[in-house]
Amino acid sequence: MRHAHNDDLPSDQQARRIQQAVETGAYASNSEVLREALRLWEQQEELRALEIERLRQAYEAGLASGPAREIEADALLAEFKRKVGLSG
Repeated sequence: MRHAHNDDLPSDQQARRIQQAVETGAYASNSEVLREALRLWEQQEELRALEIERLRQAYEAGLASGPAREIEADALLAEFKRKVGLSG
């Protein structure tokens, strides 16, 4: 396990912001600020993992859909219009 060094601690600016959050009553203690920061970081990591999984599934679905085919933009637009009942 890695041990903390002085350069691992919050910067002076971060320490001031933590202290300000406690002094203004937004948080009860420095530990509470850090616990909230860790909770938010964990949520962000969970969301990132979910997004990566969603992209992986979309990629796999794309591969499974078969080879790409060329299509003319005008033909594609005409098909969309036909499907929604527009004339054009």
